[in-house]
Amino acid sequence: MKDLKGVSIKGGIISPSELKQIINYAESLGLDTLHLGSRQDIIFPEYVSDANFEDDALALNSTIVSDSNYQNIVCSYVSSDIFPSTRWLSGVTYLYILEAFKYKPSLKINITDPKQQLVPLFSGQLNFIASEHEDYWYLNLRLPNWTESVYYKVLINSWDIPSISETIEALYLKTKNVDELFELVNDSIETNSRTIDSKLELEFHPFPYYEGMNKIGTSHYWLGLYWRNNKYYLDFLREFCDFCLDNKVGKLCITPWKSIIVKGIPKASKLMLEKLLGKSGINVRHSLLELNWHIPVNDEEALSLKKFIVMDFDQNDISTYGLTFSIANRGAGNIYFTSIVIEKNIVPSIVKDFDIRPTYNVLYCDKFDPNTQKYNVYAQDVDKIELSGLLMELSKKYFEGFGNEIVSDDKEKIDVKEKEAVYQCVDCLSVYSAVCGDKKANVDPGTAFEDLNSSYSCSVCDSPKTTFKLIEI
Repeated sequence: MKDLKGVSIKGGIISPSELKQIINYAESLGLDTLHLGSRQDIIFPEYVSDANFEDDALALNSTIVSDSNYQNIVCSYVSSDIFPSTRWLSGVTYLYILEAFKYKPSLKINITDPKQQLVPLFSGQLNFIASEHEDYWYLNLRLPNWTESVYYKVLINSWDIPSISETIEALYLKTKNVDELFELVNDSIETNSRTIDSKLELEFHPFPYYEGMNKIGTSHYWLGLYWRNNKYYLDFLREFCDFCLDNKVGKLCITPWKSIIVKGIPKASKLMLEKLLGKSGINVRHSLLELNWHIPVNDEEALSLKKFIVMDFDQNDISTYGLTFSIANRGAGNIYFTSIVIEKNIVPSIVKDFDIRPTYNVLYCDKFDPNTQKYNVYAQDVDKIELSGLLMELSKKYFEGFGNEIVSDDKEKIDVKEKEAVYQCVDCLSVYSAVCGDKKANVDPGTAFEDLNSSYSCSVCDSPKTTFKLIEI
């Protein structure tokens, strides 16, 4: 498939005025629709134009993506205030972190809250996942030259996420494992990391229904918008942006499911918005059967297959509550993030000149929870006509065990019992351990180094707190 052009939107967060700029630019290319990408970006369909796409980058207040060298940053800001969240994590925190990225990442970066289900946790290569400690994040690594997914050895501070990401991008090709990477990063930059005191535990929650008008508190609403063909018409988007600007709605959010969520709609504007949606013929009541699918951008064959399966589900009155599905080409280097995957097999080159029907494999993840990152084969080399029945079988299998399990990530590679991250005085090499505290300085056991007063000094040589360096013993 042709490499499609598009606009990278950090975290999928865009203002109505920025979107209007993109709409104007798309119209100048002769387009009447936009697509949305799985990394919360905006994709331009194929177009005929003499314009030089890259030279026009300055016309937009965004980064033009013309190839796969740079990646958009995915984040779960879209879920804040409307879905369950970690107690300390607010929308403002996401915005500060995203604003601090001053470079264009070449690795896929995800910044997510583990309490929500709308944005995948592990679809990136650097996956920052909020911990229970305020402003600290686990870092799951799925680096291209490594053979498995592992965790970084300490918790990352919110304000260090951009610098840690940039440093890892510069160094990871020189390393073979997380120990080497940890040492190189520590030698390269100063960070305010924190010792990991417990493994990341992930509780499974069903995928949410997010379409339509929904209340936030007593005076505002949020709106979920979804187009089943992933073609968002410019005429409607322009009118919608004008509505947002006129009604003080400052941000629109793109989801990884190629849909849009808009938060902060004033209660007084609700009727006006419903009128706009109705006048434009916008349906905001698709069933969950439609909303929980992920398919490649601009892939008409995959879209047709999805419609075929959804129609069968609907006719058989099948529930897929909590499940998610994706369609992908086998061997395309995909990182899956749905409960069930339909893989289209590659036609052998020896028969490519003949008209043969495609075959598919059906995969499902452990406990039907994508966060386990482990997929099992349910069926291989099956015909299209068999897929609906197989998926119905899997949905019944899912409901048989529904609600019985709390999932922990068993791919965790941190051994917190055998090793400990501590702080060492550079001058005298004495060690401060949070487990032991510092009896001479009247610091109780269990006190994290980060929580020590700034006046704290080494109890052996009186060197200040700033001379201590994070190491592992």
